[in-house]
This record gives sequence, structure tokens and C-alpha cells, in this order.
Amino acid sequence: MAECLAARLAAQEDQIHLLTREISTLRDGLCRGLDAVGAGVVTPELETLRTENEKLKYRLLHLRRGLQAELELEEAQGRRQPGAKWDTAPGKSTGKDQQRNNRADNKVATPDTKSGDKNKKEKKQEKGPGDGGAKELKPWPTYINERLSLYEELKRESDALLAQKAAHSKPITVELPDGRKMAGKAWVTTPYQLASDISQGLADNAVISRVNGELWDLDRPLEQDCSLEILRFDNEDAQVYWHSSAHILGEAMERFYGGCLCYGPPIENGFYYDMFLDGQKGVSSTEFGDLEGLCKNVVKEKQPFERLEISKETLLKMFKVRHHKTSICSKCGPLIDLCRGPHVRHTGKIKAMKIYKNSSTYWEGRSDMETLQRIYGISFPDSKMLKEWERFQEEAKNRDHRKIGKDQELFFFHDLSPGSCFFMPRGAYIYNTLTEFIRDEYWRRGFQEVASPNIYNSKLWETSGHWQHYSENMFSFPVEDDIFALKPMNCPGHCLMFSHRPRSWRELPLRLADFGVLHRNELSGTLTGLTRVRRFQQDDAHIFCTMEQIESEMKGCLDFLRCVYDVFGFSFQLHLSTRPEKYLGDISVWNQAEKVNQNSLNEFGEPWKLNPGDGAFYGPKIDIKIKDAIGRYHQCATIQLDFQLPIRFNLTFVGDPEGRFRPVIIHRAILGSVERMIAILTENYAGKWPLWISPRQVMVVPVNPSLEDYAKMVCKQFTEAGFMADADLDSGCLLNKKIRNAQLAQYNFILVVGEKEKMTNSVNVRTRDNKVHGELSVAEVLARLTLLKQSRCRSAEEEF
Repeated sequence: MAECLAARLAAQEDQIHLLTREISTLRDGLCRGLDAVGAGVVTPELETLRTENEKLKYRLLHLRRGLQAELELEEAQGRRQPGAKWDTAPGKSTGKDQQRNNRADNKVATPDTKSGDKNKKEKKQEKGPGDGGAKELKPWPTYINERLSLYEELKRESDALLAQKAAHSKPITVELPDGRKMAGKAWVTTPYQLASDISQGLADNAVISRVNGELWDLDRPLEQDCSLEILRFDNEDAQVYWHSSAHILGEAMERFYGGCLCYGPPIENGFYYDMFLDGQKGVSSTEFGDLEGLCKNVVKEKQPFERLEISKETLLKMFKVRHHKTSICSKCGPLIDLCRGPHVRHTGKIKAMKIYKNSSTYWEGRSDMETLQRIYGISFPDSKMLKEWERFQEEAKNRDHRKIGKDQELFFFHDLSPGSCFFMPRGAYIYNTLTEFIRDEYWRRGFQEVASPNIYNSKLWETSGHWQHYSENMFSFPVEDDIFALKPMNCPGHCLMFSHRPRSWRELPLRLADFGVLHRNELSGTLTGLTRVRRFQQDDAHIFCTMEQIESEMKGCLDFLRCVYDVFGFSFQLHLSTRPEKYLGDISVWNQAEKVNQNSLNEFGEPWKLNPGDGAFYGPKIDIKIKDAIGRYHQCATIQLDFQLPIRFNLTFVGDPEGRFRPVIIHRAILGSVERMIAILTENYAGKWPLWISPRQVMVVPVNPSLEDYAKMVCKQFTEAGFMADADLDSGCLLNKKIRNAQLAQYNFILVVGEKEKMTNSVNVRTRDNKVHGELSVAEVLARLTLLKQSRCRSAEEEF
């Protein structure tokens, strides 16, 4: 079969070469003078042959692999077994427990195996994922066994060294979070052993431990006196669970695809693994079942996670085709990966796992690098938790802002301007209402709104430092003899505004706000609805102040964000990020700024967390994450201190007493990107907008066609008062149908008008949730709704 396909492939390649030569001859001989558009014409016949050729190559590759596997199976069952080692799980050498757990479909039949057992085994090998088996490459890629062999040699050396340290062990004292102290032995006692001494339930439910503030493997021996904390899955540091799950997925991907693993981190919602596959081969969602079947096998084997520190030279030898991340590697079964860990004790701790998505990406996110295949997964210590997650995903899918935006005719995107949103009238109403809300607060809080240019000479960005570090994400173009770029942020322009004339200390703090349009050249593959765009606006502001004014300004910024988020109904988390290892500026200034930020947060009265070393290189920052209606967190607001831009732009003010001083800049945004905030609000409210921001506030419904003129008059009154009001004048629809349509369209209030209402200049009020408020005068309804809208009430339908 393979020989026939190869012959057919060769014949088709000859045909392709012949047709290509004919096309070249025609193009060169007959088509000279045609423009370049017509020069590259390819006939449908040639395209068909090329397509079929690719399919044949793919089939030929798999047929050859199948023939190779059959030959090796025959060798294993008959003469000798050069290929038999591939059918035995490499994890076999790790110990007796792992030998007992080897998959039945990987065991090699010896010559004296009974025929009945042999037939049973062949049936097992034929089973697919749905039958309890799992497809995988046979043989495995050659590098797996080579890698394992080297690892086992290094592991023996490491174990010998550990045994030597354990032989000279000294007593240690371990302090628990409640102050209790336990005795142990250095290089012998492990966190798991201590957890078992406290409670076997605690030990069984433990995911990882924390030793002296550092995450630590449960089976890794303690080295000295220390503090110990045992962490379960519900601890935020237990992302280790998803990190370990990523290794299980990585092992399955190696065994199924045979490619080169690159990067497999835990993320906010599970984990993923990137893999490089040669040729044009990709990943299909139809293969998820096979991968999950392999993952289940790995979990059943309870492969222990092992940690090993090795030299850079050994890494180069072990991972000839891998990119290096660290000098520490972790092993589970046949997978050896470069990572620092730590991990759960063994793969059996992963009780429920699901692969749910795949995508393509670039190595290091650069479009000029290799294309990688990324597979996403999620796991839990309980199948009930997985089912709850699936229910949550379904709810999130129903709330997807892209779906609601289309259904409610709020916005859309077009291929002719990718990453730039088209806001239709109702979507633009939401957009403008949000910006007006912030503008109202600006006036109350002493901010001055400015308008700055969209395009700047690249020299500005060289001064600010963005050209050196951010130019790849900027849209730039030549203008006469210079390079210009669309602005991706407002701060350099505001620095020019500050410095265009001498400033006095009496003008500080100077609070400049700007809703200018920003552009960032995001990769097309990363664009996602309104959450990741190329064109956007921010409620961006920069506060120029003295060091002494920082604390009061920070308090003002924190009060501003609480005011805004209370209106939306968001709770939030605060995180203070302090000086990183690579920072610019004087350390005493950093210390003073961090202390001021801590004082501001303490006086603000909300709980906050410290992120040591996570600040920007130019100053400490406060990050704010808001929590939506279904428990997801989104980072929108930020408050950042900046000591470097004033230096780069040589910003100064005249102080009191006389002298020139350097201001500090506070970058702050509450909504962040207005586009992204609209996406979050859409999903938070599931399309049921509060009255004050709703794109459909009032629907007037006449009882019959004779009342349409009165309905239009009432609708006009509400429209002139600033409401998004409509009248349903479809005479082909019955009254109940009109009301139901308005409720489904999420009109906050439905005003029904009949002969009685016309005679008394009134309306019959009901809400989208079918709560009937009864007959009221138009003037009274207008007054009540105006008050509810101005107060930005979240539950106007109930408060009415």
C-alpha cells in the first residue's frame, strides 16, 4: 500500500512540475506586458493536484509509521527485539509501583505467552478512547528514551548525594502557622510526613507546602529550622495544582503528537502547553478525546513528580531540540521538563481534568518566530468542581459581550479595520454615557480635561523611552524626512503640556485628563472582541505634584475609584506592587513613595495585598481588580507613581522658597479602556442594563392603531428629556406580543397607552421583569425616571 501511494505521489509531482513549466512558458511568452496581478495565475487543475498531493503525503507518513510499528511488533513477538523497547513504557525504570501501573497496551508479549492472553491484549490495543484505551504514537519519539536514560543516571547521582546528607542529619524544629512546633531531621523529614502526623486528612488534601515563605514540594526533605504551612487547593498559591496538570498534558502531547514541548504554565483559569510540530500539521478539537484518554492513563499510574538540579551542559545534552528555561528539571513518567516546580506528589492527585480549547501562537509572541500549537486544559481535585466549572463556562458563554453586542445591535467589527470597533447608535450611547459619568466626576474633583494630538514625531517617543522598548507595538509611518507614530498612550503629550511654559508650586497638583484616541499594534491573533483592540480610549489622567502631595492625591484617586465602582456594583481587590530588582532612581525616594502608598491604603479602609518586587521600573503602583456578577476578576484601574518621565522630559517647577524642583507624575485610570469596560459591563449585567446607561430605556406600546399618534407624542416627550425611547407601531402585532418583545429587548420600562390613558394624559407602567406599577401621569413618570437616571440607580425598576 505504501509503495503504491509513493508511486502515485511521484507521478503527481511530475505532473505538477510539468504544469508549472507550461504556466511559466505561457506567462513569459504570451503574457508579457500584463500587470503583476495576472502574472501569478494558477489553474484549478494545478490547485487540485497540489491539495491531493498534500493529503497523500499525510497518508503516506501515517502508513509508514503503521508499517514500522507492525514490524517492531513482529520482532518483539518473534526473533529479537530491537524495536520492543519502544512498546514498553519508559517510566518502567522508576520503580516497582510504576511497573505495576504500566498500561496493558504497552506491555510486550514474550514468545511463550499463551495465545488466549495474546488475543486479549490485541483487543485491548484495538480499543479507542471511548473503550478505555488511548491512541498514541508507536514507537514513541526516539528522544524520550535517550532523555530518560540520561535522567536516570543523573538521578542516581542525586539520590546518592541526598543519602549522604541524610546520613549526617541534624535535628530541626518546624514551626506551624498556629505557633506549634514539631521536631524533624534535616534532609530526611518532609512536609508530607509532618502533615500526616498532624492529620491524615490534611496530608491527603494537601496540594503543596510553604517553607519559610517559599513554595516547597511535599516530598522534598526539609533542610533546616523553618516555618511550615500546608496548602490546599483553595489557597491562591495552589496554582501548583494546575502547573502539575500541565505536565500531564505535556506527557500526553509528546506521546500523541511527538512534537517538541515549549512552555506549559498555569494561568488564571487552568493551564496550557505549547508544542512545536514540524511541517503544516496542526491540532484539531476532534483529538481532545484521545488526549484526555492518555491523561487519564497517566493519572491512573500515579507517576511521582521528581525534582532534579542539573548543569547547563547536561541540559544541552538532554534537550537538544528544546529551548532552555531553567537549570532545574521535573519528571513525571516519561516526561522530563525544564521547570523549577514545585509540584503535587504524584499524577494521581489530579482527580478531574478536561481539555477544552486549542489555538496557534508564536514562539515568544513574535510573528517572525516559529508557529506553536497551544492546548488549554483545566483540572480539579473533585469531579463535582469540574461540573460546576462547566456550568460556569456555559453561563459565561451566554453572557459573552460579542454575542450580546450583536443581538442588541450595540457594536460590530469588520475585516477592513481589524481591532477597531464600530459602535452603532445604541452602543455609542453607552460609550458616551460612561465618558460623561467620568467627566462629571472630573469637575467635582478638580481635574482639567485637555485634548492632545494623535500623531507625534518619533523623537518624542525616543525621549520618553517608548521607542526603544515599545516601537513594535506602535503604528509608525514616514512623513517627509521623519518617522511619525500614532500615540499608544497620553503621558508624553501631557509632559509637553506641563513643560510648554514655566510652572509654579502654586499650580500643583496639576490634574490633566484626556479621552484621546489611542492605537496599539496588537497581533491580529490576539484581538478578542472589545477586550483586546487596536483602537481605544481611556479615562486617562496624569497628576503632576510634589512629593509631599503624593499621599493626599493617592487618597483622592482611591476615593474616585470607589465612587465609580459602587455605581456599577463592583467589589474590588487592591494590590500594592513595590520596587522590582531592576529599578531606576534613588532607593530613598522609592522607600518614601512605598511608605506613602501603604499609608494611603491603610487609611482608605479596604483590605489590600502586597506584591513585593512587582512594581514598574519607574515607580511603585497600585493595581485594582474588579469582581463581576459571576465571580471573575478583571484588572481595569491602575494608580502608578512615576519618577522617570519628569527626568526624561526635564520637568521642573519653581518652588517656595525659590529654587527649581522636580515634580512626580501619578498615572491613573478608573475605567481603563472604555471599550474593555463596556465588554465587562455587558457580561456583568448579561445585557440587562441599569436604566441610567441602558441603550433601551423606554418603550411606548399603543393598545391599537388608533392610539399611535398619542404613543408617538409620549415617546417624543421622553426622547426630548434625554431618554432612549421608542414606540412600537407595528399594527400586525397583538398587545401581549408587543409587550413581550419589549421585555426580551431589555427595555427597562414599558408604557402601555389606551383610550383611558389618552384621555387623562397618562400611561400604564410596567417593567421588563413584568412588574406592573399601574396608571400614572406622563409628567410624574418622566419626573421619577429622570431622578432615577440622574442618581444612576442600579435597580430603577424596583425603586420606581
